[in-house]
Amino acid sequence: MTDAEARIRASFARQSMMQTLGAELGEVGEGRVTITAPILPGALQQHGAGHAGLTFSIGDSAAGYAALTTLPQSAEVMTVEMKINLMSPATGDRLVAEGRVIRAGRRITVVAADVWAETDGTRKHIAMLQGTMIAV
Repeated sequence: MTDAEARIRASFARQSMMQTLGAELGEVGEGRVTITAPILPGALQQHGAGHAGLTFSIGDSAAGYAALTTLPQSAEVMTVEMKINLMSPATGDRLVAEGRVIRAGRRITVVAADVWAETDGTRKHIAMLQGTMIAV
């Protein structure tokens, strides 16, 4: 495990929101991060699908950590803005957010994430996010 990956895993472990959602940090690579989360009964909206807040939370975090992989060890990131397109209900066993860097700058990094709903190994693309992270 690289120092950068260890730093990201330690940071993720400190996020109580991700713990509340049952989220787990998956792959960490240069400019790419995957986060998964079960669709728990406490994260449903009124129609029985996963709440958009769950989708947004793991997509935003995956994109933010992807940005962090491109920054110096002393840096952190925060979201400046994030847009989400919800394309399909979040139904299934779990969500998978794949964050990636579109363009890394010294201060501002443009990021994106795709979120998939999985059931029995079958994936459905449910959301796309695009945003900007700032190094702090």
